[in-house]
Amino acid sequence: MTVYGLHASHEQVPPADLLDAVVHAERKGFTAAMCSDHFSPWSVRQGESGFAWSWLGAALQATDQVPFGVVNAPGQRYHPAIVAQAVSSLAAMYPARFWVALGSGEASNEHITGARWPRKDVRNARLRECVDVIRALLQGEEVSHDGLVTVDRARLWTLPPEVPPLIGAACSTATATWCAEWADGLITVNAPKEQLREIIGAYRDAGGRGPLHLQAHLSWAPTQEEAAALAHDQWRTNVHGPPASWDLDSAELFDSVSEHVTPDRVAESVNISSDLGRHTAWLQEYAELGFDAVMLHHVGRAQGPFIDAFAAEVLPRLDVTRPLPATAKEYRCV
Repeated sequence: MTVYGLHASHEQVPPADLLDAVVHAERKGFTAAMCSDHFSPWSVRQGESGFAWSWLGAALQATDQVPFGVVNAPGQRYHPAIVAQAVSSLAAMYPARFWVALGSGEASNEHITGARWPRKDVRNARLRECVDVIRALLQGEEVSHDGLVTVDRARLWTLPPEVPPLIGAACSTATATWCAEWADGLITVNAPKEQLREIIGAYRDAGGRGPLHLQAHLSWAPTQEEAAALAHDQWRTNVHGPPASWDLDSAELFDSVSEHVTPDRVAESVNISSDLGRHTAWLQEYAELGFDAVMLHHVGRAQGPFIDAFAAEVLPRLDVTRPLPATAKEYRCV
């Protein structure tokens, strides 16, 4: 069976409202949650960008049992030792309730340091160094490292009882294969079924272990017209694949290149329907593909009506299971 959780989009919703949303979602039967970690939204219309790590502490405290994850890009905006310290503190305070997915990032968030934005192969190499640094620090080692990142005698003095999972973030078969070298699980975003099947296969065939996570973008409203308009307004800047999604460096640029994106084009990246039965079928298809956790990202800014509707009409029709364990050791055994 599959875990169904809520994705909290910091790019779209003020942090206080997102906090209310995850509390409400837990009460309504969602069994997991995750959030983004952005410095900039994808569009001026989205208009938000709360700090994920402050919010995660509040969200873990405000909820009772829901495990949380975050997608983070260490190496430029974040030094890996600081990421390790943040992960360690949350995992120490909330054992088995926190995981982190690590990716190579987007220029829209990372350019703020003023450092040059590296090409993709260099970003992957930098991420690999960061993964090793973070994992060693979480295991209590003192780390010094000279490479694409520099670490001088770093040690975490507050350690969690168990090392939380370090998940690999991938949107292509090549990255999924590479993540299999180091990750405790995989996360990707919704795409055509055959593409998702190929990503899963690439990860597993390369020896990838642990659960598979999916962030599923969806748009629901009482009418089809409302659902389509909402998705077009909020998410048309997110239809661009790499390298545009990696290399564009501002919300204004994303808006500019998305000026002529049509609602039909958005529907290729977002599951859009007023029919809750159709949404149920989509989510069941993801479970049948092999995803252990599906995080529902309603691309609208108003989360309450979506949570209420899906809790009443969608989750009861799905095989909802308990939250996944949130320690690396247990992930490898799932």
